[in-house]
Amino acid sequence: MNENVFVGLDIGTTKIACIISEQDANGELKIVGVGVSPSDGLRKGVVVNIDKTVRSIQKAVEEAELMAGVDVDEVWVGIAGDHIRAINSRGLVAISRDNNEITDLDVVRAIDAARAVSIPMDREILHVIPQEFVVDDQKGIKDPIGMCGVRLETQVHIITGAVTSAQNIYKSVEKAGLKVVDLVLEPLASCYSVLEKDEKELGVALVDMGGGTTDIAIYFDESIRHTAVVGLGGKNVTSDIAIGIRTPVERAEEIKRQYGCAYSQLLKGTEYISVPGVGGREQREVSKAVLAGIIEPRLEEILSLALREIKRTEYSDMLGAGVVLTGGGALMDGIQELSEKVFEMPVKIGVPTGFGGLTEAAKSPVHATGVGLCMYAMEQSGNRKSKKTIGGDDNFKKIFDKMKIWVKEFF
Repeated sequence: MNENVFVGLDIGTTKIACIISEQDANGELKIVGVGVSPSDGLRKGVVVNIDKTVRSIQKAVEEAELMAGVDVDEVWVGIAGDHIRAINSRGLVAISRDNNEITDLDVVRAIDAARAVSIPMDREILHVIPQEFVVDDQKGIKDPIGMCGVRLETQVHIITGAVTSAQNIYKSVEKAGLKVVDLVLEPLASCYSVLEKDEKELGVALVDMGGGTTDIAIYFDESIRHTAVVGLGGKNVTSDIAIGIRTPVERAEEIKRQYGCAYSQLLKGTEYISVPGVGGREQREVSKAVLAGIIEPRLEEILSLALREIKRTEYSDMLGAGVVLTGGGALMDGIQELSEKVFEMPVKIGVPTGFGGLTEAAKSPVHATGVGLCMYAMEQSGNRKSKKTIGGDDNFKKIFDKMKIWVKEFF
């Protein structure tokens, strides 16, 4: 596969999306292929049936390959699920050389000290992201290399995931005949495609509403400060509709997408829709108001749980840019109005930007993670001299190299 071609694989609970992109002569990203396949081998972002997941991956990749006219052999894969945990940690090292000049090796040593935290054996580190550096007592330094000091301190954001969940993703992708270049936290990837630089600087919360989970990432002063996962998503809304109006789950999903409204106050008049019964029972008429009455409480619950995660951080009052809502859940009518009511701050629907090519096919909140994975891959490619499969025990050997990459990206 051409080294200028980057493939993002978004393995979600309700759909698997493959985005094929390439870097043109001007260094810009162009989307050349998009493939989407229904997913039923995952639950809340975690693989529960490898064979079904493999078939869905193959179908999505084949569709994207056909559109792009290229063969895919390696992919950047998104990981999510309520097993994701994140902590902030600090590391401190002494600068002992004669001229007291800080080098990139000192930065890596400081980050290594910060990531020396105790984590359970059943978890692995996915990302170690520098937030800021302190040289002696000078805080808020982004790039300490070349400065003089006797003490270098750093604060990092460490994201961990369950080893078994990661291994099952590796196994599914490899069984589909592909190599995993790296696992990337999905809300982190989404940030690449939907957040502007000034939003990250001012303070913003990204809320990515997927099928099985709702992912949260908080940025402030251009650094990621907090990540969290709420174990509820669009599938819970669909399930509520299926039970509430007594219709098959597949039909409930169609009704949700076609007629669903997240904010009942937007409905005008009385409009009815036909609902097929379960097990061959005859159709019934259900009003849109009844449908909204089922959808709104569940979405309000999901958004309230996201708000609770935001309130847990010290940055909840520093979100000058408000909230950016993305993912499949952001497509529903009235979701912006409901979100503003719950969060009590401005809410924007996040659509992937900053790329060319098949803009119409990929410019949807649904593809925020897939496009973001391609952007992440393009940025990392300058730091990776060689691409190789990462899996199993190799995950624990790659951490030091990965820290160097994060440092280079941070600067």
